Amino acid sequence: MRKKSIINIILFLTMFIHGCGQPKKDTNGAVSSTSRIASQVGIDILKNGGNAFDAIVATGFALAVTSPSNGNLGGGGFLVARTAEGELISLDFREKAPKLSFENMFLDKDGNYVRDLALFSHISSGVPGTVNGLIKIFNDYGSGKFTLNELLQPAIDLADDGFAIEPTAARGFDTNKNHFIKDVGSKEIFIKNKDNVITDLENKFKNGELNFKNYEIMLNEIDEWKTGDIFIQKDLANTLRRIAKNGNKGFYEGKTAQYIVDEMKLNNGLMSYQDLKDYDSVYRKPVVGSYKDYTIVSMGPPSSGGVLLIQMLNMLENFDIQNMERNSTEFVHLLTEIQRLAYADRAVHLGDPDFWSNPINMLTSKDYALERLGLISLEKATPSTSIAAGTTKNESVETTHYSVMDKDGNTAGITTTINFSYGNKKIVDNAGFLLNNEMDDFSAKPNVPNAFGLIGGEANAIQPYKRPLSSMSPTLVIDKNGQSILTVGAAGGSRIITAVLQIIISVLDHDLNIQEAIDTPRTHSQWLPDFIFYEKGALDQNKIDELKLLNHAFYNDKNLPGNFYLARTHGIQRKNGSFISGADKRGTQNGNEAITY
Repeated sequence: MRKKSIINIILFLTMFIHGCGQPKKDTNGAVSSTSRIASQVGIDILKNGGNAFDAIVATGFALAVTSPSNGNLGGGGFLVARTAEGELISLDFREKAPKLSFENMFLDKDGNYVRDLALFSHISSGVPGTVNGLIKIFNDYGSGKFTLNELLQPAIDLADDGFAIEPTAARGFDTNKNHFIKDVGSKEIFIKNKDNVITDLENKFKNGELNFKNYEIMLNEIDEWKTGDIFIQKDLANTLRRIAKNGNKGFYEGKTAQYIVDEMKLNNGLMSYQDLKDYDSVYRKPVVGSYKDYTIVSMGPPSSGGVLLIQMLNMLENFDIQNMERNSTEFVHLLTEIQRLAYADRAVHLGDPDFWSNPINMLTSKDYALERLGLISLEKATPSTSIAAGTTKNESVETTHYSVMDKDGNTAGITTTINFSYGNKKIVDNAGFLLNNEMDDFSAKPNVPNAFGLIGGEANAIQPYKRPLSSMSPTLVIDKNGQSILTVGAAGGSRIITAVLQIIISVLDHDLNIQEAIDTPRTHSQWLPDFIFYEKGALDQNKIDELKLLNHAFYNDKNLPGNFYLARTHGIQRKNGSFISGADKRGTQNGNEAITY
């Protein structure tokens, strides 16, 4: 049994990701998440004899309470892991398209992509996989020392009793106020001031007494959430109780499933009771490649992350990266050219393996990397319009990430998402959780970008029961001695893959520790749109001017705002017998924090 193969996992190292200025070292255990409270839940499980996967499950359900913008019951994700015995594990609990989905569902009568329909409607939601995935992890890899009810009880208590929100949450609740106020369930939970002021304001707007500008101004005058306010979620607590008692049936059947179906029927959604009942997560073969003396293990389709990551590393292997200054003109030019090639292949070749034959062997081969490199120049930028996907050869068949590594060599990375921050902004009434808007990750129309600017085609077209292509990239690095030395992942849509790539390069080629690698400002390119995106501090004006002379274009000729960032990354490194945890401070307001034991 799978459970027995890793029953000895007791302690593991990871970190809490609110950002840490210095790397944290420890030989005991820790838990990484977007919430210190949720991380502590996992820590308590470890202290009471649980293993890494017990902690993952407990932390995951706690995140559904403490981090509604990205922790979730209404989304999905991926797990990549390696046991101390060398077993590679890859679990796909990505959302699935409902039975009633159809290819042109986000197009108007003239064939134009309707953004609000794809992002903020009930038909934007795929069948959630998170609950099924976490329960499968518990059943197959848990220590057996805890019941499911015991692992969920901390989350239930947090939802029932409430908790003090942190600055990032307070800001998120108020930033999304204009969306929440339009949805019955979301308004009840996320709008602090629920008196007649809001109702009167809405009515005046609907009746034409207020234009949109004045409506927004007056809306912003409504009481705002403050750091330390107590956030209570009674409906979510009851949903968690049903899961704790009945497992998958507590979510995918019975009262919770009916609440979801009622929500869909009331708002012209597509998800049915049978869609929910039929959902199941699946184990898939991880994507495995090499970079110099290291083995790279990542997630395969329906995630594009692993394939693109290995493809880009295969190309970079042909250059002296060690002697290139990070974010030098030479480095950024090369990185941009290689990113263009990989993302062009993504648009054509990758999709749900249950519906599409993915040419993984071709895309991740060393020979193909050399073939693709022949299309670019080291002297000038190659326009994306002149780059196409490679020709297929016959061959055999607001996202959050947390990383895990223990002293015995067990290593894991798990990434979950509801797509946008707060998903489609719609709460399932009486159930208390947000719905995802992952259906936008499909290609609504060939060569029309989705919300992240990604282009797709037939491979990622909408079909019933199909899982949309993802950029989530939970990744492990193993050294030539067979030791897991790095686990890393990120949140950030299409920018996840390039962020993980740059961290791996920084650690393996530039000898930075994981925290230094995470802190280094990043650049990003994805074929189309044909721009270089960059964080503040990544490029000075001289480098920008030099890259322009090579015919590169930039998303913004000036430094982008200080709060602009390219993905939030975090991971764990094993070096010289010690574990080093790294955490991303991007997108947070509460400084540097980390917890371990």
